[in-house]
Amino acid sequence: MVDHEFKKDDAMTPKPSSQERIWAVLAHLSALAMGIGLPLPLIGWSENRRKSNYAAFQSLQALGYQTLGYTLWLIGMLVVVMVSSIGFAATLSTIETLEADLVAWTAGYSLFIFGLIALYLVPPVLAAAACAFGMDFRYPVLGSRLARYLGYDPSRPSDEPLWLNEEHEDRWVAAAGHFSVIIMLWGLLTPIIAWALQGKRSLFLKFQSAQTLVYQIGVSLLYVVAGFFYVFGFVVFILTVGFTGDAALDSAGSMMGAIVFLVSLLFSLLVVLIMPLLHILGQWAGYRVLKGHNFRYPIAGRLVEKWIVPTDASGKDG
Repeated sequence: MVDHEFKKDDAMTPKPSSQERIWAVLAHLSALAMGIGLPLPLIGWSENRRKSNYAAFQSLQALGYQTLGYTLWLIGMLVVVMVSSIGFAATLSTIETLEADLVAWTAGYSLFIFGLIALYLVPPVLAAAACAFGMDFRYPVLGSRLARYLGYDPSRPSDEPLWLNEEHEDRWVAAAGHFSVIIMLWGLLTPIIAWALQGKRSLFLKFQSAQTLVYQIGVSLLYVVAGFFYVFGFVVFILTVGFTGDAALDSAGSMMGAIVFLVSLLFSLLVVLIMPLLHILGQWAGYRVLKGHNFRYPIAGRLVEKWIVPTDASGKDG
């Protein structure tokens, strides 16, 4: 994942200015903030989209790495954690060696997690270093595909500007907003910034960002509601049963407290279980947008459509 590629004709390509390089460096380094830095590549793209193809492309590439790339990295990490945990349980020997095995596994597991985090953070650092020298950095797999999608050609002479494909720019930014649903709370920054900076220019981007924002707020509120019910049930249980657990559970109050806690716990678990489905829907929405469809969420999309988009311009998912 730490490999990178550069255009073969870099030596013949006009070097970007210091301002272009600064925007590119900041966009890539913002990945180190693990979600909090999402505004930087969006601002970099918005500021340079008709000034510098180099800075605009590097910003969009950095945005894709922090949303789609983060999604793939997180899924991969969760799979590794689950497999390693199952493997540890399967290879566990005896109770006598449990403590030693647990210490060894925890140490190895911690080192592995730090390695995975480094694996995510190293590419943007390399990208920033390359862009600081004016190189045309491309993330593995992502970079070259995105360049073709946007029509980015750095070898074109500077006196013959051909800007990036505007429709595909907007679709990439809109898709990044959908992908960012997996980034708890900070993912809200993507549709907010996109809407604020480019909503007036692009009705498509305005609609997609607005419905994404409503959808992500709904997903975040579900997390809050699940946490509230769990805490509420736990507090009721403690108040009715007692902090020490000595109260008899056969009393009416204690039984009621236990029932309230059980119901609250089940509700919270239900919400936690459906969250992956909501995240998958967000990834599917981003994919559909990139494939040329005007995706609309079942509920959030309809609400936003009635509020913000003229009837003849909203579009339907095809």
